[in-house]
Amino acid sequence: MVKLLSAVARPEYRLFLIYDDGATGLVDLSHLVGKGVFELWQEPGRFESLSVGSHGAVRWSDEVELCGDALYLQLTGKPVEALFPVLKITAHA
Repeated sequence: MVKLLSAVARPEYRLFLIYDDGATGLVDLSHLVGKGVFELWQEPGRFESLSVGSHGAVRWSDEVELCGDALYLQLTGKPVEALFPVLKITAHA
């Protein structure tokens, strides 16, 4: 399992992420702005006030966080099975 080491807010609601397996890059979250709990990001400075929680989630408050694993999959384009091999469907003869 990979671990999120760092998340930095960038302009236009993007995050620069660094993972312990060497994966790094930008993830665009602009499609979430203003939707549901993500209305919070419309307040000046709120998107930039993130932290990485102890379980690897990117957090903005107790109510607003994004799973580090989901962000990793978005960043790398890998399938869910790459992180969770137990989910791999096996064919039975």
